[in-house]
Amino acid sequence: MRRVNVNTTDLEYDERDPEGYRAGGRKVSQDLGAKTMAGSVYEIPPGQANCPYHYEFDEEWLLVLAGTVTVRHPGGDEELSAGDLVCFPGGPEGAHKVTNRGEEPARVLIVSTRNMPQVAVYPDSDKVGIWSDDDTSTLLVRRESRVDYYDGET
Repeated sequence: MRRVNVNTTDLEYDERDPEGYRAGGRKVSQDLGAKTMAGSVYEIPPGQANCPYHYEFDEEWLLVLAGTVTVRHPGGDEELSAGDLVCFPGGPEGAHKVTNRGEEPARVLIVSTRNMPQVAVYPDSDKVGIWSDDDTSTLLVRRESRVDYYDGET
């Protein structure tokens, strides 16, 4: 049986992340060998978010492990603290952004179903992202670049 301690697991920071999105993370589902579920632990420093406002078409759960975070969602902003668990449904009604507006680092666990390819929509920047297991089909584009169904077909 594989085991991960979500409170103490080492997290990786990507120096390419811009200011406002400098959170550490680890895909613990990969550590566990999960096939049908996805899960990541994030440590979010004060003033940072783990990712932009978005929604997916899979259900996601957010569990606050330590600290406090502010969750932006279609109904407004709500502050969550350690032990709080929320569910983001698939689709626009599940849009969310997790930001640490506190003074101490916050740690959260996000778990979802794992349907590949994964699709995320970013309403603020009007982008759509598609991720595949092997990254050969990974794509991030603005919706304005959409084309007709038969565009380029002969």
